[in-house]
Amino acid sequence: MHALAKLAVDTARGRGATYADVRIIHRRRQNLNAEDARISHLSDDADAGFGVRVLANGAWGFAASGILTRDEVQRVADRAVEVAKASAKAIAKPVEWAPEPAAELTFNSPCEIDPFDVSTPEKVELLLAINAALTKHEGIKKAFGRMGLRRDTKLYANSDGSVMESDITMTAVEYSATAVGEGEVKSRAYVPPPRTLGYENIDADDLIANTDRVAQQAIEHLSAKQCPVGRKDLVLDPHNLALTVHESVGHATELDRALGMEESLAGRSFATPDLLGNLQYGAPHVNFVADNTLHGGLASEGFDDDGVPSGKWHIVKDGVFAGYSSGREVASAIGLERSVGGCRADHWSSIPIVRIPNLSLMPGKEPLTPDELIASTDDGIYIEGMGSFSIDQMRCNFQFGGNAFWEIKGGKITGMLKNVTYQSITPEFWNACDAICDERYWVPNGVTNCGKGDPMQIQRMTHGAAPARFRGISVGAAKVGG
Repeated sequence: MHALAKLAVDTARGRGATYADVRIIHRRRQNLNAEDARISHLSDDADAGFGVRVLANGAWGFAASGILTRDEVQRVADRAVEVAKASAKAIAKPVEWAPEPAAELTFNSPCEIDPFDVSTPEKVELLLAINAALTKHEGIKKAFGRMGLRRDTKLYANSDGSVMESDITMTAVEYSATAVGEGEVKSRAYVPPPRTLGYENIDADDLIANTDRVAQQAIEHLSAKQCPVGRKDLVLDPHNLALTVHESVGHATELDRALGMEESLAGRSFATPDLLGNLQYGAPHVNFVADNTLHGGLASEGFDDDGVPSGKWHIVKDGVFAGYSSGREVASAIGLERSVGGCRADHWSSIPIVRIPNLSLMPGKEPLTPDELIASTDDGIYIEGMGSFSIDQMRCNFQFGGNAFWEIKGGKITGMLKNVTYQSITPEFWNACDAICDERYWVPNGVTNCGKGDPMQIQRMTHGAAPARFRGISVGAAKVGG
């Protein structure tokens, strides 16, 4: 593969490219879905291919193929240069490409148990056992389980002299129980964090142990009180916060979006470059750290698809807006000498674009337990899990739901609520955060289905958090179960 990678780069440079890179990727995916007592979907597929990206005459060109031969590599590299030269005739200004030192590195994600060495019958047995444990509860009419396993082996090389290799394994499992009764349908989910780890991330004992709780809460949800309308203090669990962080901080601080490069497709961002170092994004104890070196992080790949080694940086520091996720093409637009390494593609046939990193709300520095957080809340709502959401094109005005909700009165949880949503404006919301539990309660949840680009690309990233409280947030009842 190394010879093919060198051939691609050399061919492109020989045809007039001022810069060239190539990604050769082998992929494998296994997905299993279980509905009640049957397997509703099972797939196991693999593919391989390469993509060549070039700069010529100040413009990008890209071409890809699933045929890994010398002749095909030369043809595709030629094609990429042709595309770049044709594109150069229509560009407003040449691409500014931030410099990056040449590097050679190898990265393998932790993997104690190869998920593809575990037999399919064993995986099927686990999912069906989970569903059986859920549906044994009277009132549970539907059970659903899903397992997703993947491996990406990548060779990256560019004309700067960088050669990088990675082997990334990801494992994920989740399930839900649906209760029907009293004219309503309510579901409760259990979603352990997906991670770039081996099958050791699939904890069968933990999965089974939580089935009774999940089923009982789904049933209880049917008869829960409606969400009140007004302002409440919210205590949000790490899984709920993961989505809120993703939408209101992650997408808001992608530099290409902030520069207007996504405006026609997905909107812009209120977090414009002139606000760097000036915007009070959150309360002084609110810190958002991007960390693509995070152990088990879904975006931890060793390097990005611009050939920048993975790193760690602040997006918000002590409440102040401090940084973006960027790639080499957009870094210079705000005076960065180097990219932070935030450019990724979801397939060998896709061109790299700026993506959200592993982005986490850091834990509080003072000892604080979830029980203590609830005990110090007089009138509030405790929310677990992800649910519905909406957010405007500036990533400013939003509404989020959840998967389960409880009323807090006088420092105690008094019972379940249903159809809860909360609404706010991004900086107001994060400035309303007055307490975050400490590092003992920090959990690295993740998003595996983040869509961006045209054609659409799907990526994954981790968003860690500890339970946190937000004062005086507007809440209301959703029209459907949240």
